Amino acid sequence: MTIRVMAIEDYAEVYALWKTTAGMGMRSLDDSEEGIGRFLERNPRTCFVAAEAGKILGVILSGHDGRRGFIYHVAVEKTNRNRHIGRALVTAAEDAMKKEGIHKIALVVFKDNELGSLFWEGLGFIKREDLVYRNKSLNPQNL
Repeated sequence: MTIRVMAIEDYAEVYALWKTTAGMGMRSLDDSEEGIGRFLERNPRTCFVAAEAGKILGVILSGHDGRRGFIYHVAVEKTNRNRHIGRALVTAAEDAMKKEGIHKIALVVFKDNELGSLFWEGLGFIKREDLVYRNKSLNPQNL
């Protein structure tokens, strides 16, 4: 298995993986090929795929704003879990962020995603009880 930088040419396979991963929150515009293409242009060295025998087994979508890093989507094909693929993807993203001068990474996990929460806790990501996460949709078509 190899970990490599994600390219827009990976989109169809990555999107199919996201769609079959429980606990993923997908947005119609943000997670479209065009939306992911914009994200990759802005963050060309921080998104990765794990591939083996020409097939994508895992993916991490991560980037930064110059100050703080963010992890958006991490998925590993169900039949390939427990091979430390997710851990390898997170390590690749963390290393890339460090190279770009980022010192802190944040992420959001759905409250009922127990498997995801356990994964992140196992990698040292702490649960913040002192924050309230808020967002506002600027485009009602971005479902």
